[in-house]
Amino acid sequence: MEPVKGHDVESEKSISLDDNVDGQPREEAATATVLYMPTQDQENEEEEETLSALSKPRKTGLHIFFLDLRSVFKLDDLGSEILRIAVPAALGLAADPFASLVDTAFIGRLGSIEIGAVGVSIAIFNQVSKICIYPLISVTTSFVAEEDAIMSKSMEEGKVQDLEKASPGSDTKPPPVADSENAGSSSTSHVAAACKRYGKKKKYIPSVTSALIVGGVLGVFQAIFLIFSAKLMLRIMGVKPGSPLLAPALRYLTLRSFGAPAVLLSLAMQGVFRGFKDTKTPLYATVVGDAANIILDPILMFVFHMNVSGAAIAHAISQYLITLILLCRLVQKVDVVPPSVKALKFSRFLRCGFLLLARVIAVTFCVTLAASLAARQGPIPMAAFQICLQLWLSTSLLADGLAVAGQAILATSFTGSDRHKVVFATARVLQHSVVLGLALSLVLGVGIQFGSGIFTKDIEVQKLIHKAIPFVAGTQTINSLAFVFDGINFGASDYTFAAYSMVGVAAVSIPSLIYLAQTHGFIGIWIALIIYMAIRMLASTWRMGAARGPWEFLRR
Repeated sequence: MEPVKGHDVESEKSISLDDNVDGQPREEAATATVLYMPTQDQENEEEEETLSALSKPRKTGLHIFFLDLRSVFKLDDLGSEILRIAVPAALGLAADPFASLVDTAFIGRLGSIEIGAVGVSIAIFNQVSKICIYPLISVTTSFVAEEDAIMSKSMEEGKVQDLEKASPGSDTKPPPVADSENAGSSSTSHVAAACKRYGKKKKYIPSVTSALIVGGVLGVFQAIFLIFSAKLMLRIMGVKPGSPLLAPALRYLTLRSFGAPAVLLSLAMQGVFRGFKDTKTPLYATVVGDAANIILDPILMFVFHMNVSGAAIAHAISQYLITLILLCRLVQKVDVVPPSVKALKFSRFLRCGFLLLARVIAVTFCVTLAASLAARQGPIPMAAFQICLQLWLSTSLLADGLAVAGQAILATSFTGSDRHKVVFATARVLQHSVVLGLALSLVLGVGIQFGSGIFTKDIEVQKLIHKAIPFVAGTQTINSLAFVFDGINFGASDYTFAAYSMVGVAAVSIPSLIYLAQTHGFIGIWIALIIYMAIRMLASTWRMGAARGPWEFLRR
């Protein structure tokens, strides 16, 4: 064949070995092409070997930790999907603590009494909210991801008649799901058919409406409870009737409680968007709301002289703004009006929610007990413990971003029976968590050593903080794995194990906390907390490593 002298459009798109590539002689172009082909073949062979290894039965699932390890930093489709979900989620989780710091700075200008009163009120509000928030947002994320996967596949294929046959009482089974708790997904088929019959253009996801109703009702109950029991709760926290803290604390807690319905609703919708693998929308709404809070704080507190009442009102307004933004975006994406009352899944929400409630209580009790034991050591150990604890836990926000990504991807993959993606996604987020933990250990170790003076000027407190560096910084990999495993368990709908295992972890950790605090003081408390996190991480590792529960498919 003669060298091509004139190329048309089609000839430029396809160049053979004989063509002149970039002005090179034909032999050189051929050589360049031949040299490139083995690399592509090698990549294909490696992928085939990996897939072949996955198809073999396994006695354990520990190999997942090391699966495709060389791709841990690779920005392929899976890596890009994880980062696309994890990064906005982590930023969104970090936005609220940052706004709280700014909020605290404004309130601190009012005086020590006001900052102390607000601190007690926030502690009460957060503890009551946490009991509802964690189960609600975790369950919603998994349920929405599962149902969205089924609904999208159903509406794309247009097999409404097949879905109707898949309803209870027919011989055809619905698409397999990860756990028996997901048996409710068959009702999603009913909803898909109903939406088609009623001519609905937008998808209807049953768990979306259920989450909104549950979140709204819980928010109203929380507001009523806090408003009418504010004095009692403050007394339990040590604010006595004659204390100067009582009046400002009561005003702040009562006014902030009016924002409780918005807090629960907004977090329910954040769980919905996470289930859609959309963490950018919650980030946008959170940033706008927190910015409004920061702007309103000085205006209401200092211009209108509302003091702590102005701070509480600013926070409540910001929460309703976040809720409004999320709701407007949500109704554009899905239909929130159910075709029938039967389409709602309150029983499924409540069943899994109560399991996670037990888990939240176990976690909260362990951390609260540790703080109580530190307080008994005296003001200096308590101050050092509080600073170390905040640093120890605040870094978990980054790991929580990975946990959200793992939960959403696994929930979708388990529902679609895409076991290869289940294994690869689990491997990748676990490997990312190890890398993240090592990086955090280095940053915290150096930062605490040289930056402890930022948090306190007390030399004795600084000395205790330095003693805790091996525990706070050196265990970040364990923490990161534990938090990411939470997302993996929720994505696999393994709620029963997640609840019972945490109760078991607490049963072991509580006696060790009491004993080590008495025998080793401040350091003993941290040793016990490391035991708590290590057992928590090892329990989930055993679940996957033994190929039990949702991981039984590894044996087949």
